[in-house]
Amino acid sequence: MAKTLVAVFSASGVTKRVGEKIAQVAGADFYEIVPKEKYTGADLNYMNNRSRSSVEMNDPSARPEIAGSVADMNSYDTVIIGFPIWWGVAPRIIETFLESYDFSGKTIIPFVTSGGSGVGRSDTALHKNVSGSVKWAKGVQINRPDEAAIRRMLEKAL
Repeated sequence: MAKTLVAVFSASGVTKRVGEKIAQVAGADFYEIVPKEKYTGADLNYMNNRSRSSVEMNDPSARPEIAGSVADMNSYDTVIIGFPIWWGVAPRIIETFLESYDFSGKTIIPFVTSGGSGVGRSDTALHKNVSGSVKWAKGVQINRPDEAAIRRMLEKAL
């Protein structure tokens, strides 16, 4: 029987709420990607070039540390990964997460939350962070815990 994990990074709580609803609808396990050093409001000020998020997003090699890890990633067949859109792409911590595990043979389903832009190239840009044979579903934007939208995403991806 296929086992699914919903893994999300959420700076404001929006992506976490959507991810929790996806886990409930999909009968999946839930994991929150928590940065070792939590982001403050000042860290998230995209108008300030020296804010932590701005510095990270302007450095393609930045990999913020994650507090904790998925207990048994090998037991999952499908990983639904959620994140807010930062600067048109996934936050660097998502790259940290993807580079921390072997996703060979798994299906990865990205979903994003965004106040101003859509999925764009955020999902396909992450393919470089995963090695091995992985099935990637097309990324979907879901900004609120809408069960009907979640079911449509799951039906298309699985």
